Amino acid sequence: MSSISPNVTLTHSKPNLHKTLFATCIGNALEWFDIAVYGFFASYIAHAFFPTRDASVSLLLTFGSFGVSFLIRPLGAILLGNYADRHGRKKALLLSINLMMLGGAVITFMPAYASIGLLAPLLILLARLVQGFSAGGEFGSSTAFLVEHFPERKAFIASWQFATQGASTLLASAFGLGLTQILTESQIQAWGWRIPFAFGLLIGPLGLYIRRHVHEPASFAAAAPEAAPLKRLFGRQKALMLLAIGLMVISTAVNYMLNYVPTYATKNLHLSGSVAFTATLLAGVILTVVTPLMGLWAERIGRVPLMWGSLLLLILTIYPAFALVVRHTTPLTLILLVCWMALLKSVYFSTVPSVMADLFPMGTRASGMAISYNVAVTVFGGFAPLICTLLISATGTSLAPGYYLMAMSVISGFALLRSQQRLK
Repeated sequence: MSSISPNVTLTHSKPNLHKTLFATCIGNALEWFDIAVYGFFASYIAHAFFPTRDASVSLLLTFGSFGVSFLIRPLGAILLGNYADRHGRKKALLLSINLMMLGGAVITFMPAYASIGLLAPLLILLARLVQGFSAGGEFGSSTAFLVEHFPERKAFIASWQFATQGASTLLASAFGLGLTQILTESQIQAWGWRIPFAFGLLIGPLGLYIRRHVHEPASFAAAAPEAAPLKRLFGRQKALMLLAIGLMVISTAVNYMLNYVPTYATKNLHLSGSVAFTATLLAGVILTVVTPLMGLWAERIGRVPLMWGSLLLLILTIYPAFALVVRHTTPLTLILLVCWMALLKSVYFSTVPSVMADLFPMGTRASGMAISYNVAVTVFGGFAPLICTLLISATGTSLAPGYYLMAMSVISGFALLRSQQRLK
């Protein structure tokens, strides 16, 4: 076998850090912007596409479509991750952003249930499945792309993967807060909720253009591609995938709890939408700013101390924090809870992409990261709003999300303990 794959472009020059970051992270930003917007505006989407006589049932159907779209993410991870390992990171990144734009366009322009009946929720579900499939391959390909371009700065540069998630939450929250201030409730319900989705469509072409003008990492381009990455993963590296899934569990659980906050605050705590969006806006600021700073700090003190510190604080404080909000429900207590979750998530989240990249060799890196990441996101993240809604309904207490996050922290702690020797 030739030592240079015919499917990739070999480049010897060191790429521009900022251009590489922008090209790689913009697809991740688009993915998480659409996810955040769907979660933030769930009650309006429920009214438009899943109308029933019981508002709670409509909301459950909406979160169900939100969660079901995550079921296809592991399939996208398998196919697009395998494609990236065999044919190049760049080709996989171009394909994923095209699919994201297609799904976003359908959601933006789809007529409501009142206009076209059952076709509306079916096509919305199809759009979410397309987006879920494309998102399945995005994280693995883009993180491998970053780490392989800048291995000497892996903790810092890979942290931007999750910093862009924070930026997406920030931007989605800004839309939510702005629309609640500018438009009436009936205007948002009728058409205003479509505005942020339309904005997301403007990001896609720019990302597509930038991605067309980047090169494959030199280390990947010079290496012989893995002939059967999936066979190697599921044959010899199953334990590595389980560790990577475990490390991701609490990260994704907290992330989707933040997306669930507007619904939780308005439906369970009876606070206004503007208060909820203010809280998530501040969370977005924290995630965007603190995450790369923690990536820099991890280069100095190591990743393991940061991960253990944030996990232990989550286990010890998350229940008291939710109890404070439930017993003393005010805008301030909600904001403090959300900002605390965002801060602890930033510390832990900043280290996870580079740690996952280190777990897998180059030949299976994109596939291994993509599959592990999306299994964790599907099981523990995408269905988190639905699970928390059901838990609250079944237990009759608004403290249920706190129990869920504590359980996820324990799972990630066990995975970190088992993988600690590999992270030194």
